[in-house]
Amino acid sequence: MRRECVLLLAVWLSACTAKPGVPSGREASYFDITPDGAVVTVSPYDGSADTLRLAGPARSLVCMSTSYIGFLEEIGAEDVVTGVSGKDFVTDATVRAAAEEVGYEAAPDYERILSLHPDLVITYTVSSVLPTYIVKLRSLGVRVLILYEHLEPDPLGKASYVRLFGQLTGRREKADSVFDAVRTRYETLALPEDIPDRKKALLNIPYGDQWYIPGAENYLTRLVHDAGGEILGAAKGTGQSTTVSVERAFALSREADIWLHPGLCRTRAELRAVHPLFGDFPVIQKPVYNNILRYRSGGGNDFWESGAMHPEWILEDLITILHPDLSSGAPLHYYLPVE
Repeated sequence: MRRECVLLLAVWLSACTAKPGVPSGREASYFDITPDGAVVTVSPYDGSADTLRLAGPARSLVCMSTSYIGFLEEIGAEDVVTGVSGKDFVTDATVRAAAEEVGYEAAPDYERILSLHPDLVITYTVSSVLPTYIVKLRSLGVRVLILYEHLEPDPLGKASYVRLFGQLTGRREKADSVFDAVRTRYETLALPEDIPDRKKALLNIPYGDQWYIPGAENYLTRLVHDAGGEILGAAKGTGQSTTVSVERAFALSREADIWLHPGLCRTRAELRAVHPLFGDFPVIQKPVYNNILRYRSGGGNDFWESGAMHPEWILEDLITILHPDLSSGAPLHYYLPVE
C-alpha cells in the first residue's frame, strides 16, 4: 500500500477510537467558548480540561492536521497557517503555496517550528498519554492546543469547530454565521428517522488483514443514517470501530444495497484486483461509490479537509446516492461512482 494510503487510513482509524458512550448531540462534545472568549477543550479520554486565552487574534498557526485548514479557509483565515504537517496532502492552494512543512508527529522539525514563531501549534492525540513531541514543544516555550475534533461523534458537532477557529483568529462573527448556515442546510436535508426504505451499506475494504467498521455512534455512521441509510455491522452504543473478517464482510454484502468507500478504487476491475473474493461479493453487482472525487494525486483527500467543515455537502451526496428520488439535483461534491 502506498504511503499516502496508510496515512489516510490512519486518520480514519484515529477518528474511530473514542470511548464508548460519548455524547452524540448536535453540538461539539469536546470544546466550548466561555463568555470572556477563552477556548476550553475537554479530553474524551480522561475528562481533563485545558483553557486557552490569547492576547489577540492569532497571526501564525502551525496545523498538525489538514482538517483544521478547512475551517480556517471557510472564514478567510487560511493565510494564518504558516506551518503544516503533511503539506503534500493539503488541498487548499494558498496553504500549500505559502506554509512550511514541519514534519510529522513522530519526527517534527523543531527548528523550523520555532523559526515560524507560531502563536499556537494545533494538534490532536489518540490517547490520554501526551506524545513526546507535544511535551518537547511545550518545554521549548511553544503553546500547543490539543483538539479532539477527530473524535466528535456528530457531523454538526465537528463542523462547529469553525467557531473555535473563528475565536482564535478574531473572526468569531463570521464563524458563527458560517456554522449557522451549515447547520440550517444540514437539518433541512436530513431525512426523517422513520424513512421507510432505509438503505443498507457495506463500508470500506480491508486494511492489511483487518476490515474496520465504525460503531453506531460514529461520525460517518451518523451521516449515513441522516441520509436514510445504515452501515451494516456497526456495533451498537459505541463510536469505536470493530473488525470483521473478509468472510464476515462477504456475509454482510448479501444484505447490502450499496458499497461505500472501497479504498482508492475507481473501477470495479480495480476493486476485484484488491482481493480474489471481491468479485464474488453480491454487492459488487449493485451501486458502488467512493469518496475520492477530490483526492489529490500526490495524496490527501478533501473529503477530510473541507468535508469536516461541510457535512451538509457530504449529506447531500449520500442522499443522492442512497435515495436518488430525493436528490436535490446538485452535482456530487466528494463522491464518484465506481464503474
